[in-house]
Amino acid sequence: MTDNTSPASEADDWAAALAEQTAASGPATSTEPAPAPAASQVFQQIQETASVAAGVSALDIARVMEVPVQLTAEIGRTRITIKNLLQLSQGSVVELDALAGQPLDVLINGYLIAQGEVVVVNEKYGIRLTDIITPSERMQKLAR
Repeated sequence: MTDNTSPASEADDWAAALAEQTAASGPATSTEPAPAPAASQVFQQIQETASVAAGVSALDIARVMEVPVQLTAEIGRTRITIKNLLQLSQGSVVELDALAGQPLDVLINGYLIAQGEVVVVNEKYGIRLTDIITPSERMQKLAR
C-alpha cells in the first residue's frame, strides 16, 4: 500500500486531530488567554531588533527563517559501560534516568527549548509542546 498523502493533507490531519482532542477534553471554562504560538515567543526579540536596525530588510529575516535546524525529542539518558553495550541484543531493556510520564525534552541543535508529551496521529508519533523555555531561562541554564 502506498502513502499518497501530501504535506498539506498531513497538516490538515494534524489540525483535525488537535481539534478533535480539544473537543473531547470538554469545554474550556478558563478565563486565561490562549498561549501564544511558540514561534512568536521565541523569535519575538529577533523580529523587534530587526525592525529597529537600520538597513535590515524583510529579505534578511526571510533568509534566517529558512535556516534548517535539527529538532530532537529526548526521552531520557543513561551511562553504561562498553562491556554492557556489547552485551545488548534484540529485546534488551536499557533503563533511562527519566520517570514514566515525565515530559520529553525538545532540543534544537542540542539546546533545550521546550518540553512536551507524546501524541499519536494517523499512526505517527508527534510531540505536543507543553512548556516553552524562555530565552532568559536558557541563558541561566548555560551559565551554570
